[in-house]
Amino acid sequence: MSEPAFAAAVLSDAPPPVGADRFEVYRGSVTGALTATLREAFPAVRRLVGDAFFDAMAREFLRAHPPRSPIMALYGDALPGWLARFAPLSALPWLPEVAAIEQARREATHAADAVSLDPARLAEADPDALRLAPHPSVRLLRTRYPALSIWARNAERPDLEAAPAGEVLITRPALSLQIAPAPNGTADTLAALSQGTALGDALPQGTDHAAILACLFSAGALIERPMP
Repeated sequence: MSEPAFAAAVLSDAPPPVGADRFEVYRGSVTGALTATLREAFPAVRRLVGDAFFDAMAREFLRAHPPRSPIMALYGDALPGWLARFAPLSALPWLPEVAAIEQARREATHAADAVSLDPARLAEADPDALRLAPHPSVRLLRTRYPALSIWARNAERPDLEAAPAGEVLITRPALSLQIAPAPNGTADTLAALSQGTALGDALPQGTDHAAILACLFSAGALIERPMP
């Protein structure tokens, strides 16, 4: 049996291959370990649907998305999108967004570190010459539902329980994970900065520039782009 076929057999419910001694034990061990990884990665989702449903759902996900890497730190990155297509959860359209928040937090945790921009640099430097970029840990989500509020109620974050639908900013400056609602236009600003646009031109027209900048600086979401 080839390695891909063996991996598929491990995660399926099909009878074990003939002559595969202790295959069921190995299958149970692998499935249990991957399910535990997902439980740890998506605690709010698990709490919202219940342990039994989550474990059954995880087994379905494992079959559709077997691990692509032996490194399990970010296994489950496809879960938010998969949940949006999982028919038994069609009555919970906000759940994929909660999962996306949890996945973004994982990604921010494992992102490269960098020194966040000191706001004083804006006063010192020529605004037209200053080139900024998002901190490597920045993750920005746009939500249609109050997913941040739902996540907060299931993650012991009462300070965020009133957060509305909209943009959600996740960062990890100085190794401290942060999450907060962001003003409208923050996502577009970060996208423009990532393309090398000057700060003054990156702020979208018709948005609250002061609120966007305050959000980005308080979250340590910006770094100074190295000179070429």
